[in-house]
Amino acid sequence: MIKATQLRKEFPLSRQQRKELNTTDTIATAVADISFDCQPGQIFSLLGPNGAGKTTTLRMLATLIKPTSGQIEINGIDAIQHPQEARKHIGFLTGSTGLYARLTPIEIIDYYADLYQVQSKQREERKKYLFDLLNMHDFLHKRIGKLSTGMKQKVSICRTMIHDPSVVIFDEPTSGLDVITAENIIKLIRDCKDQGKTVIFSSHIMSEVDLLCDELAIVHRGQLKFLDSMITFRERMKANNLTEEFIRIVQAPITTP
Repeated sequence: MIKATQLRKEFPLSRQQRKELNTTDTIATAVADISFDCQPGQIFSLLGPNGAGKTTTLRMLATLIKPTSGQIEINGIDAIQHPQEARKHIGFLTGSTGLYARLTPIEIIDYYADLYQVQSKQREERKKYLFDLLNMHDFLHKRIGKLSTGMKQKVSICRTMIHDPSVVIFDEPTSGLDVITAENIIKLIRDCKDQGKTVIFSSHIMSEVDLLCDELAIVHRGQLKFLDSMITFRERMKANNLTEEFIRIVQAPITTP
C-alpha cells in the first residue's frame, strides 16, 4: 500500500524565474500538504490539469524526488528515510521513455532484471507474460532507436514490471499511443489490480479513469480538490459528464474551514 501524509514540495525560484512569473516570491509551492492512502487490489486515480502538482506528487511517491516535508510509506517502509528499500517494491511508468537508443528491448529488460536481482526462473516467467501480453516478440532484437513510440512504451512497461512490483505508478501511460497499444496497457493495469497490487493511475482521458478507477483524487495548484471513491464522484456529479464535472471541481474555489 501507499500512505502519503501532509506531502509538501517547494522549489526555489531564480531571479530569472521570478521575472518570468512576475512574482517577488522566492519559493514556488508545487504540492501543498496533501494526504491520501492507496490500498492493495484497488486502482487509485490521481488527476489534475497541467501544472497542478500531479506529476510532482507521483515522483515523490516513486522516490525520484524528496518532499520538502511530509511522510511517505510504501508497504510499511519509510520511503523518505529508506528510498532504496522502498524502490524494490515500486514500478514507475511515465510517458517519457528515456530508453537507450543503441540497445535492444531484450538487452534493456535483462539489464533492469539484473539491477533488481530477479532470479533466472522468475525472469523468464515475467518476460514471457509481458511479451505475450504486449505482443512484443517481433521487435525484441531491434535497436530501440528504430522503434515506434508505441513499441518504446511497451519496452518501458516491461522495464517497469520485470521485478513484479507490488506497488505500480502509471503516469499518463497511454498518452500519444495508438488504440491497440493503449488497450494493452489498460489490460495490464487491470491485471495488476486482479493480482492484488497497489495501483496509482494518472490520465487526462476521463473514459480510461471511468473504466479503471476505484478511488479518485483531484489536485489543482498543489491542493486536493476532491478525494473519495469513484462511486461517490458519480453520485455527487452536478455536470452532464465526467469531463465537465472534473472541470467544475478544478475551477471551484477552495474553501477553508
